[in-house]
Amino acid sequence: MHRGKGMKFVGDSRVKGLEHRMPNIPKDYSEYPGKTEAFWPNFLLKEWMIGAVFLIGYLLLTVAHPSPLEGQADPTDTGYIPLPDWYFLFLYQLLKYEFASGPFNIVGAIIVPGLAFGALALAPFLDRGPERRPSKRPLPTGFMLLAIASIVFLTWESVANHDWEAAEAQGKIQEEVEIDTTDPGYEVYSTSSCISCHGDNLEGQVGPTLVGTGYTPEEIADIAVNGIEEDGEQKMPPSFEVDVDGSEEDLQTMAEFIAGLEAE
Repeated sequence: MHRGKGMKFVGDSRVKGLEHRMPNIPKDYSEYPGKTEAFWPNFLLKEWMIGAVFLIGYLLLTVAHPSPLEGQADPTDTGYIPLPDWYFLFLYQLLKYEFASGPFNIVGAIIVPGLAFGALALAPFLDRGPERRPSKRPLPTGFMLLAIASIVFLTWESVANHDWEAAEAQGKIQEEVEIDTTDPGYEVYSTSSCISCHGDNLEGQVGPTLVGTGYTPEEIADIAVNGIEEDGEQKMPPSFEVDVDGSEEDLQTMAEFIAGLEAE
């Protein structure tokens, strides 16, 4: 047999040749009328319009309700109780419970949130079924309902149990006032235990400010001697003891000095 003679080439129609290969062109969905649309400009225009509505609404909300400002931060103020933003209130409340605070702080700060976010990240891998109805997907549906219920409950507990009046008072911006340190009333104040709570300038430290209290000298003297008691609890302890911190005249002098303090 001569070279090349009798040889035949057979092609397999099941294998497409290079000339039949198509580029990566998206499938034509024209056979599904009403269920698809052009990305540009139809779909993108709708997205821009929705985004513009939310942006304008957000800007109007910030103008109508500006962010509250508090006084200048003081790292030496150990009596200040910080409060996180509303979307972190549930974690803030979690750290108040015994099993997640104190020596178990790592449980509330790392372990519990880590497990929650870990379950959220693993949700697509825990249920890979094609069903879309929640009743047919009990595992992710249960996780989601548990997470929502926990967040709502903890947020509500944090809001309901927080002392909002004290929080507003501790963060209130106080106007500056000039303190006459040569006044006899200030001299009595500086030698009493009042100064440890209300500060050198009487604008508050652990205790509230004494500037512009609205109390009369008699009321201030009574509070200094007896403190403030509410609902059977001592909200403010006595801070002036007659014949120990000073005489009755010294108490009256200090009370008149504090009652006369007004912000500029």
